[in-house]
Amino acid sequence: MHDFVHLHVHTQYSILDGQASIPKLVDKAIADGMRGIAITDHGNMFGIKEFWNYVGKVNDKKHKKLGEMKALATSLDALRAEQPDITGYLDRLKAQAELLKKQVEDKNNTNPEAEKELAGITARIAEVESMEKEFGCDPNVAREKVAAEEAKPDFKAIIGCEVYVARNGLNVKNSKEDQSGYHLILLAKNQVGYHNLIKIVSKAWTDGFYMRPRTDHTELEKYHEGIICCSACLGGEIPKLITAGQIEAAEQSILWHKNLFGDDYYLELQLHKATVERANHEAYEMQLVVNKHLVEFSKKHGIKLVCTNDVHFVDEDDAEAHDRLICLNTGRDLDDPKRMLYSKQEWMKTRAEMNAVFADYPEALTNTVDICDSVESYTINHAPIMPTFGIPEEFGTEEEYRKRLTEKDLFDEFTQDENGNVVVSEEEANKKIAKLGGYDKLYRIKLEADYLAKLTMDGAKKRYGDPLSDEVAERLKFELHVMKTMGFPGYFLIVQDFISAARNELDVWVGPGRGSAAGSAVAYCLGITQIDPIAYDLLFERFLNPDRISLPDIDIDFDDDGRGRVLDWVTKKYGKEKVAHIITYGTMATKMVLKDVARVQKLPLSESDRLCKLVPDRIADPKDKEKTLKINLTNVINAVPEMQEAENSDNPILRDTIKYARKLEGNVRGTGVHACGTIICRDDITDWVPVSTADDKETGQKMLVTQYEGSVIEDTGLIKMDFLGLKNLSILKDAVENIRRTKGIEIDIDHVPIDDPKTYKLYSEGRTVGTFQFESIGMQRYLRELKPSTFEDLIAMNALYRPGPMDYIPDFIDRKHGRKPIEYDIPVMEKYLKDTYGITVYQEQVMLLSRLLANFTRGESDTLRKAMGKKIKAKLDELRPKFISGGVKNGHNKEVLEKIWRDWEKFASYAFNKSHATCYSWVAYQTAYLKANYPSEYMAALLSRNLNNIESLSVYMGECKNMGINVLSPDINESMLYFSSNKDGDVRFGLAAIKGVGEAAVMSIIAERDKNGRFKDIYDFMERINFTVINRKCLENIAYAGGFDSIIDFSRCKFFASDMRDSSATNAGVFLDLLVRYGQRVQTEKSNAQQSLFGGDSGSVDIQRPTAPVCEEWNKLELLNKEKEVIGLYLSSHPLDEYKAIIDNMCNGQLSDLKNLNDHEGQEIVVAGVVTDTANLTTKTGQPFGKFKLEDYSGEHDFNLFRKDYEIFRPMMFKEYFLLVRGRVQPRPYKDQQVLEYKITSIQQLHEVRENIKEVCISIPVEAVCREFIDDMTAAVKKSKGKSVLKVVLCDMKDGVTLNMFSRKHKVALTKELINFIDVNELKYTIS
Repeated sequence: MHDFVHLHVHTQYSILDGQASIPKLVDKAIADGMRGIAITDHGNMFGIKEFWNYVGKVNDKKHKKLGEMKALATSLDALRAEQPDITGYLDRLKAQAELLKKQVEDKNNTNPEAEKELAGITARIAEVESMEKEFGCDPNVAREKVAAEEAKPDFKAIIGCEVYVARNGLNVKNSKEDQSGYHLILLAKNQVGYHNLIKIVSKAWTDGFYMRPRTDHTELEKYHEGIICCSACLGGEIPKLITAGQIEAAEQSILWHKNLFGDDYYLELQLHKATVERANHEAYEMQLVVNKHLVEFSKKHGIKLVCTNDVHFVDEDDAEAHDRLICLNTGRDLDDPKRMLYSKQEWMKTRAEMNAVFADYPEALTNTVDICDSVESYTINHAPIMPTFGIPEEFGTEEEYRKRLTEKDLFDEFTQDENGNVVVSEEEANKKIAKLGGYDKLYRIKLEADYLAKLTMDGAKKRYGDPLSDEVAERLKFELHVMKTMGFPGYFLIVQDFISAARNELDVWVGPGRGSAAGSAVAYCLGITQIDPIAYDLLFERFLNPDRISLPDIDIDFDDDGRGRVLDWVTKKYGKEKVAHIITYGTMATKMVLKDVARVQKLPLSESDRLCKLVPDRIADPKDKEKTLKINLTNVINAVPEMQEAENSDNPILRDTIKYARKLEGNVRGTGVHACGTIICRDDITDWVPVSTADDKETGQKMLVTQYEGSVIEDTGLIKMDFLGLKNLSILKDAVENIRRTKGIEIDIDHVPIDDPKTYKLYSEGRTVGTFQFESIGMQRYLRELKPSTFEDLIAMNALYRPGPMDYIPDFIDRKHGRKPIEYDIPVMEKYLKDTYGITVYQEQVMLLSRLLANFTRGESDTLRKAMGKKIKAKLDELRPKFISGGVKNGHNKEVLEKIWRDWEKFASYAFNKSHATCYSWVAYQTAYLKANYPSEYMAALLSRNLNNIESLSVYMGECKNMGINVLSPDINESMLYFSSNKDGDVRFGLAAIKGVGEAAVMSIIAERDKNGRFKDIYDFMERINFTVINRKCLENIAYAGGFDSIIDFSRCKFFASDMRDSSATNAGVFLDLLVRYGQRVQTEKSNAQQSLFGGDSGSVDIQRPTAPVCEEWNKLELLNKEKEVIGLYLSSHPLDEYKAIIDNMCNGQLSDLKNLNDHEGQEIVVAGVVTDTANLTTKTGQPFGKFKLEDYSGEHDFNLFRKDYEIFRPMMFKEYFLLVRGRVQPRPYKDQQVLEYKITSIQQLHEVRENIKEVCISIPVEAVCREFIDDMTAAVKKSKGKSVLKVVLCDMKDGVTLNMFSRKHKVALTKELINFIDVNELKYTIS
């Protein structure tokens, strides 16, 4: 059998064309004994980094195994020399281990070294047993095995791409012919070839994209060096010409490629003989013809042949799944007779299978191996490529530094610690210099480091005062030294530069910090962060650990509106070719793949929807109920009986849908752009990684996007920064502007008082709806219990309120309030645990305490934090003895240290990053401060930023109501673009919140109002507005929303009516049309009068105003429904207002409570609402069921009714019915008991409930009774005649006396007049 390597392979990154995961391809190739494979996806290099990394991982595993085998073989030789009888030696070791184990377990053990000895002997036993297992304790076998392993070459990752070559040139984009291109296989032979391939592929996207990325002959000529070229499949230029009968043209093309690529040009043979009926049978006949000519040209021109299989899936049984993927790609159904078909032979065939197919072309097989062997070993990774920051020449230049500093100066500075101590060997020091780029690079780093130090010290004096304390000076010295010796000063200079520009030039709000970067005092002094890390015990090494070499990663929050401006600024400063976004890959998730395959299979839509609804949101791990399993089809089928039935269904379409969905699940379906990740490079990005393009959603322009995704991009040396948009910064910015506009007060949000009593009162009362981080119902409950009084309390709650640590909250609260004692395992721990009442909450506390108790270094403490957080057992086993011994040396009790270690191991995996908690708690505090002190201004900003989220809008408007803030309807004379606050403390709806009213129209209205004053009436409005930007639909919706109410003396319905008194009015149109025509005519006449040479003396226009029609009035519900239609919610009032008394007295919840049933398990919840939508449906089995949507003050909720419930409650399922719903929260029957449902037990119409009220009891304080009160009450009662008994309880609170009285003369109903009387006088009442 001839050896063989696949050189034409498509992975899932040939999107919706390839159905092969990279690990499976590599694993299969290795298992078959192949030396490597090439990845050649269509027009892109998306999968190359994953491919490179996976092959590297496989080879590293092989190297590690070889190293372990060598070490084991060496130990075996030594053992053989010492112990001829290895079996006896092993028995003695085991016996000794048993004795030591008993000593260790004995509480009276007096041998302190027993545990250590036992660990050593246990390790030795394991080693000897490994010798027996691996080599049979035979040194000769060991040497043979080691030699055999050494002889195995590394598996080779051959980087390639199947490019599209434009027929008429890269820049020609005219005809349909230009939308395609000839296929061509390009493989990188060496590092030069890799970088040239990047250039070809990138430019195909940036310059040549026309339906697909295209290159051309000019580009190939420019970047051909180091590239191996193969003629490709039937889509290649030469096969296309041959099949078209243009043999001479094919030969000329071959000679062009041969002349360009020389001996690195190969003619590619393929043979795909279909063996199933529903497949492409034509391709094979065409391939036979093409291959015949290619063999002839090979002999004639001395060009080598290769054979490939154009791999698109891994195994033969993947062919049918791949077939369905192609249907998705082409938008065709499976049974479409004209759809695209593959031969179904395109799996990754083994060497034996390829030998059988190409038995007549043995040289074509072996040439693939020659190509593999010719590909050089190189790396696509790189040390950090730091962008160049422009340093002012007056500070210094590289040239000056080269003259002034010797290499010895640089060696000492970069290899010693911050105090000038030698801390590494000369060998390690030289390695460090080389890793930083050598001495040539060090001059630049030194210059940047010195400039960074200057800026830092300038900022430090502003932050900390002058002179600096020893603590601050030492901290800054350490951080600056680490940044310098790790080669990152340029990074911090760039970040502080664009943050400074954002704040000072671009009017963009920047967050106080995010993540571990807030632990840097240098960042604080530079203005990158706004939180003092020294004051809050935030640690620099949590961010940048010299013992854990990694790139710095500073995530920056900007206000939503400003983020784009900052990115534009960065792009302009560093050059558009040096700044790129980062690609993301969208995969076929469980529900999506079910829908996709179901569509192709023509499974009925109802059945497809049913399958998707069977996919749960979470799946409990059957082995551990507290854990959840990943949502995928395998786990879903195991967890859901209905899915198991579908998988084994008698219906072949349903069965195949599940079968092929399982195979396609996780396949890449498309690409996207990372929401915040941005690359800034020193050079053109395509010097290092391939790029593609994507459309900028904001500008519509093309933007560069790296083809390697964010988790691996930094390996290539590119510097990633996250530019995030944080809505809460926009809310703060808008609120501060509202305060300035309404109150004339300038708020410096970064310096609001941290001890504001109103703010802590708000937190203590749990009134945090609409604030950042602290607004969930559960958090509100804990805040009311905690009653936070310091900022540290807020930081701790922010860190604790998450799964795991949440269990510690009750203990935290009890300790704060003295209900439990605050205890420390060792008294000195109080230093770092005092603020959290003795409970370890943060990762930083573990780090600081490990230093305090056991003398861990900064680097070691961060390694401990990482090992505990990620449960790295090997590292924990290494650090534990050091912690115990270090603590004992410091005089601490060993048993107590053991307890502390166990506690840390348990909690550290949950412990939170204090740096991040502190930063976001500060933003949260700022939002709470504004809400507490400037409520209407803050709520207006909050509502404006949630304008497109009706659900949130409803919640926040409800919160306004709770706060006593009126949310007023849109008003043509007061509304701004969005929500605004007025001097009365009310919030006014913005005109842009009305559907169909665009920003241009609103700005035109506001501009006219500002210029010429408020609109006097509707006629004045029509006479003044700009009809070119304000159309009829806009006016209609403003009217529906009540925007004209303040300038009209008639009801809204008249805008949409014709005059009932005039039969001819119908033809003239509705009143709104008359008003529009009136306004247009007035404006035209005024314009004509101004332009006339003989214009009148005053320029006034006398045109008769249309009069409001007489028409039938809308009822209240009709008016409110129109309002809701254009605003999205009821605003001027709510349909339920009529039943408010019943709701207040008989409901114990609202519809929003039903969204989180876990908080109400076992409870009966009574809610009320108006029905806004209904549907009567039928299940798959033909059983009727129904749905209805109920709305209350808090929002909407959908209810489903099945079986008996549907039969009983169906009469209540009508739109505009007002219902009282009673139900219980309970586990859903026949399901996982963790799934809860709201089981309806009764439904009543609210008007029937009101009619059946037997008694209304009003409590009246005796001091409220006076003649005016009695008269008002008498009037209200007389207007509220009904059937309910009126009971009055007169209360004297001073003497504790009450008098019960019943009205014999009057029976009442809960009318609006009676409720208004009760509310105005703040009386208490009950109904029964």
